[in-house]
Formats: sequence, structure tokens, C-alpha cells
Amino acid sequence: MKRFPVLALYSAFVAAIAITGCSSTNTTTPVVRPTPVAAIQHIIVMMQENRSFNNIFAGFPGATTAMEGPCKPEGVAKKWCTGNHIVKLRSVHLKTGGAGLGDDIGHSHGIFEKECDADAAGVCRMDGFDLNVFGESDIGEAAELYPYRFVDRRETAPYWKLADQYALADKMFLTDTASSFIAHQLILSGTVRLNDHESLTDQPEVTPWGCDSVPGNFAPVLFKNGHEDHTSGPYPCFTEYRTIADLLDAKDVSYQFYVEGMFGSMPHFDFSGAAWNGFDAIAKVRCAKFTPPYNCHGHAADWKHISTPNTNIFSDLRKGTLPAVSWLIPTLADSDHPASDCNGGPRWVTKVINAIGNSQYWNHTAVILLWDDWGGWYDPVPPPQTNYTSLGMRIPMILISPYAKPHYISETQYDYGSILRFIEETFNLGSLGTTDATANSLADSFNPKQTPNAFKPAPLPPASSCADTETPPGMLQQIINHDGGVPD
Repeated sequence: MKRFPVLALYSAFVAAIAITGCSSTNTTTPVVRPTPVAAIQHIIVMMQENRSFNNIFAGFPGATTAMEGPCKPEGVAKKWCTGNHIVKLRSVHLKTGGAGLGDDIGHSHGIFEKECDADAAGVCRMDGFDLNVFGESDIGEAAELYPYRFVDRRETAPYWKLADQYALADKMFLTDTASSFIAHQLILSGTVRLNDHESLTDQPEVTPWGCDSVPGNFAPVLFKNGHEDHTSGPYPCFTEYRTIADLLDAKDVSYQFYVEGMFGSMPHFDFSGAAWNGFDAIAKVRCAKFTPPYNCHGHAADWKHISTPNTNIFSDLRKGTLPAVSWLIPTLADSDHPASDCNGGPRWVTKVINAIGNSQYWNHTAVILLWDDWGGWYDPVPPPQTNYTSLGMRIPMILISPYAKPHYISETQYDYGSILRFIEETFNLGSLGTTDATANSLADSFNPKQTPNAFKPAPLPPASSCADTETPPGMLQQIINHDGGVPD
């Protein structure tokens, strides 16, 4: 546990390395089972995109971060990994490219393995970030030292303020070693295991990434022996694992998944609706009847829990119809995704938190704000390698609530199973029996006996004109072409 006020330090450039306790082993932190926070009646999970913890919070007082990192002089990288093989981090803007085309970098399972660079004991050396490439295909131009960056602190100031006011997770890891498609399954299921020797990895070839996809589309597979199959795999409409929707339905607990629409869902279409709607890949939620391999017939009863557009959350807050559990998926422009070439994320998050804080729900709500995967960006903390799919890189997570411990930095190891466990404990749902059964709950970052944190609305940060907008259908192909694949 650490408590550090940082209100005066948002724009300060911290040049010193702040690494503390960056060791890693193959054992898991003992599971913490605190008492659920009974005062919480609503949980909202906000998923931003593609940032490592260090990329957002480098220099945050009390957190484990670094302003420099090791590189690996391997092959062509000898040209840029020189001298003492230590790279000084530089700043980068959320808006990185031009004409709506941002500079994305690789964050596949293969890129994870390069960046992790595990030793003989399975401990990540964290020195292979100079071996990454630009784009989604893993065969783009060498990114050289570009992954060694942190977002300009003038842009992350709203996130730093939230992290200071409430609780910041210093050891939150992606449960899997892949990227957004997998993350948006894990947030619902805690697993992407298909059987005892293979799991999903990376993402399908084309969008939509789900039961609405075209026949012949498939999701890549990672085998227990380390082999990857990117030439075949299951159609992305899964029946192999349950989701939190099964538990919520069984206990009649209300829920909504706020997201943009898919192709043809005008006027509320956005790339995010075709890629980041995790429920679309769950046959039981999407299809009234699913006949393998490709036939999804009608809409299942649970599809009523998909709320489009994502801005419906604002009207539900105003009308008093917010469900007990919510997931909130941003548009591409508001997601912090490097491929978006937009800086709308901090403004979007601030608008949502202000709306919650000024509503009737604030006194009984917990907001879990996280970034779904690391996006390929440098982070100094080695993720514990517990099996052939876990754990992935460290990602940012802020816990916002009247009962979140203020000025608190949690050193408890979390992953996506921790979020599921917290939801299950709060609403007495039982367990899915996946990573939710073994992960530490988030409840240690809350104190139900403390004086509730009073809400203080924040001014909306500036953003480019691209913010608060949906990706036009014609623009999506340009983004895919520029990125060498569907950005995830």
C-alpha cells in the first residue's frame, strides 16, 4: 500500500528512474479475499485502448515506473540499440499521425514474446521493445526506439488527477499475452481457453470480430506447446466458455453493454462496434440459434443488453435507469488507441466521470477505468509467467468511487479475473471458475468504512475536432491500409 498526493505534479517532468520492486517469479501472489464493499450497488467498467502502465503513468509518484529502459542489440537492432543498451524515454502525443492515420505499433502474442524476452527461468528481461514494428501485421517497418515513450503529461493530466484522487493499481496485468480482441473476451469470461491444450490469441482476420462476421473468418489459436496457428482456427462465435452474463442472468442482476453499432448500423456506426463488442463473439448472447460453423440465426434474448450508441449511458444516468453492471466502450477517436490519430480519450473519460459524479448514482457506484492491453509500449515490470498464455504486460487501471481509498496505490497483483471477481462478490453471483476463481479481488482498494469521497467535477480537457465523433465507414479502410491490418 502507498499513498501519495500528486496534485502539483501533473506537468512536471520526472527525469529520475522510479523503479521499485521490479522482480518477477513464476509464482502468483496469494489470493486476497477481503469483505465485499456492500455500499456499492453499481459497477461501471470503462475500457480504453492500447497503453502500458508506464506509457500513461511514467514518473507518477509512488508507482513503479521508469524513464529509461534496456534494449536488445539483436540483428538489425544493433543499428539503434547502441552504447550501454539503455534507452532514455521520450514523450509522445496521443495524436501521433496525420489525416486521421495514427502511428500504431505491434502488440500481438509474437510481439509480446520479443519484448518480454524470457530467460531460461521464464522471467521476462523486458529488453526487446526495440524489436517491435509499426502497424498490426508484425511485418511492418522497424519501430526502432519508438516504443520507449510516455504520453505527454499535459494530455494525461486528467488521468493523473483521477489516479491521485482515488486508487491506482500498480500491478494490474493483462490476463493474456495478446491484444484487444482477447481482452474484450477476458473482461466477460476470464478465459479464452478452447480446451486443455489451445487458446485463442491475437484477432480474427476481418471485422466484425464475432458472430456477425463473414463465413470463413477465423480466430488464431495458441497451443500449449507454444505453436501459433494464424492460417486456420474457429469461427469467432464461441460456445466453449461461459461469461459473466450467465451469472448475472441467473441472479436477475441488470446489466448493459454500451457500444457503438456495427456495419450498416447508421447513424451510430463506428469501428469500435465492429471490433470491441465482446458479446458479439458469444453465441449464447448474440444468436437465437447458432449452427456451426457459420450460421447465427436471429438475436438471442440477451442481445437486448447491448445498448447503442455508447452515449446512451448519459441518458440512463439522467433517467435513473442505470443498470447494476455496465461496460462502456469508447469510439475509436475517444479510445486513446494510437491508430486513431485522435486525442479524445481524456475528454471522453472526464465527461463520463463528471456525468456519474453529478448523478444520483455517485454514492453507490464504483468505476473501473482500464486500458485493455499494453499496445506494444515499454513497461519496466516483468509480468509473472504462470502458464502458456499468462500473464500479459502491465496495463493502467484506476478505481473511482466514494469508497475507493484516496491517494492510494495498490501493490496487489490484479488481472482481468480480479474485475470479474469483484463483480461476483458485490452481487453474490458465484464464480465462473476461470481466472476469477484464482485472481485477487479489487476489494482491497476500497474501504466501506471510510468517509465517502466527495465528488469534484473536473473541467473538460481540450481535444481536437476528431473527439466525440464516430469513424466514417469510408475512413475505416484507410486506417486498415495504413496499419497493415485491423487495428486492435
